[in-house]
Amino acid sequence: MEKDSGNIGIMSETLYGLRLFAFEVYNTTMNALIEEKIKMLPDAPGVYKMLDRSGNVIYVGKAKSLKNRVRQYFRSQNNMERKVVAMVSHIADFEYVLTGSETEAFALESNLIKAYKPQYNILLKDDKHFPYIRVDLNQDYPRFDVVRRVGNDSARYFGPYINSNAMNSALSVIRDYYPVRLCKKDIAKAMARHERPCLMYHIGKCSAPCAGAVTKEEYRAHVMRAVEFLKGDSNDVAPQLEKAMNAAAQRMEFELAAALRDRLQSVNALLAAQKAIVTPDRAMDVMALCKLDETIIVFSLFVRGGKVVGTQHADMKVQQDSADDEIMGSYIKQTYSDVSEFPNELIVNVLPDEVEELSDYLSSKLGKRVRIHVPVRGEKREYVDMAVRNGNDMLNKQRELLHRQWERGEGALISLGELLGMERIPHRIECFDNSHIMGTDTVGAMVVFTDGKPDKNEYRRFKIKCEAKGDDYLAMREVLTRRFERALTGDSKFVRLPDLIIVDGGRGQLNVALDVLSNMGVYGITVVGLAEEKEELILPDADEPLRLSSSSPVQHLAVRIRDEAHRFAISYHRSLRQRNALFSVLDNIEGIGDKRKRALYDEFVSLERIKAADIDALRAVKRMNAVSAEAVYNYFHSTQNKTENRE
Repeated sequence: MEKDSGNIGIMSETLYGLRLFAFEVYNTTMNALIEEKIKMLPDAPGVYKMLDRSGNVIYVGKAKSLKNRVRQYFRSQNNMERKVVAMVSHIADFEYVLTGSETEAFALESNLIKAYKPQYNILLKDDKHFPYIRVDLNQDYPRFDVVRRVGNDSARYFGPYINSNAMNSALSVIRDYYPVRLCKKDIAKAMARHERPCLMYHIGKCSAPCAGAVTKEEYRAHVMRAVEFLKGDSNDVAPQLEKAMNAAAQRMEFELAAALRDRLQSVNALLAAQKAIVTPDRAMDVMALCKLDETIIVFSLFVRGGKVVGTQHADMKVQQDSADDEIMGSYIKQTYSDVSEFPNELIVNVLPDEVEELSDYLSSKLGKRVRIHVPVRGEKREYVDMAVRNGNDMLNKQRELLHRQWERGEGALISLGELLGMERIPHRIECFDNSHIMGTDTVGAMVVFTDGKPDKNEYRRFKIKCEAKGDDYLAMREVLTRRFERALTGDSKFVRLPDLIIVDGGRGQLNVALDVLSNMGVYGITVVGLAEEKEELILPDADEPLRLSSSSPVQHLAVRIRDEAHRFAISYHRSLRQRNALFSVLDNIEGIGDKRKRALYDEFVSLERIKAADIDALRAVKRMNAVSAEAVYNYFHSTQNKTENRE
């Protein structure tokens, strides 16, 4: 045996040496490959992708000169930041894409970062985009729909809508005053099938092109009027509302007049908002980079017409030692890369890196000069300070919420383990409860909490086989015995053992659990009881129960687990009682045995549904035939049995 062990050890060392040699050869080959590829890099703008040994993209960057920029990564690492050194150590290959200009490289870099989400790039955790209203005027019967990104197509986009309520109001006005379709129906197919118009046509909110009720020219006229409204230039809606409001007032229908007045005010406000959206030069976006510990967010204010009309915050995923200017630059690029309309003034608390190049890139997208700057004083500085205050407040709230979640979860588990003198955190907790009515249909339930959260895939239920007749101790003994017998036999559904067991009940139920574990030779599991009346923890080695504060996270966790076991046991008991009640009625029907009773229950669940079923439905049930189906149907529909069932 010693000789064999030595041989195995020698073989292991040899295999390790071969792996190490192969790894070194692989790295040498790849380094040589990189060196050759660097020599062939063009002195031109473009985007490069760094790949690891598995071919995954771990970093995307852009460069004015690919040759100079990529070469820098593989020179001396003495002056490199730690995150760059870490990234370079994982580079096995690189690829690049040439672009016509550095501005094009900006756009491609942003798109690739969003597509690949590379490990070493700064990323928006929640890559949210404001909604747009889209209409494709190249279609015969265009429709207005909501999208989150501006596509590279010939459609018209209105937005972005900073406030979704404003967008919904715009769609409501279109629906009410311009009879264009908002459905996704294929109009050509609908017309070929001669479909009937839907309810929207009958209430005057759609011209029903699907039914051929409007010509293409008439429909396009409706669409163009709606487009003018979205551009903020419509004079159709407001005069109609004002005329209707005045007419209602003259008829002394004051409630209707007031409703029309409110609608007119909403439409006027919406028209003003539409004009603000399509005139971004009268607006500015304010962005503040805020940090708390390792959490980083960018909080934004959207100022239109001298008013803050919306806010947004974005969580940033960054590598260690990332500079603030780099984070802000990445945020702006990823936020505005696929937005066609935005203000030409961006106000920040941290000037982004490559600010001139970034400004040129955004200017090329907008068609006018975009200014990015940090204000020193005045109203704009006040906006920045407001964004900073809101960002810091949000970070503090996030930290407080995380702390509360930790207290309710892992923190409560740690405290519970300490209170019970456990040597490890109770990652898996099992709680057992029984349920019955007057000693009948007794069931047991086992619920499992993993790391403080319900693990419903691990829940188990037991139908008590012994004649418990309301004896909770006897039922608890059977449930625990069956649970650990299944574990000892290697049953995959029960093989995972708990760190802690909670039994619903007092000292008696606790003693039963301890006795079962002792008899079965199961050790190392902590067991406690939870008395429902005073919510006290009953400990095996303590004469007095452990009373916790009602505000204690440990108390909340223990009660939450016990209540879940109680709920699970009751739900199983009710389903069993319902089935037994159904079975007792079916026992009166000739030809319906246990297998057919179970099949009927599985199909219909309740007695009422069986009574309501026709012969064909009963015959379709597994194990049923024409004779048995007719017997069941006749039993519930004969005059005598109808009377008995009512009684």
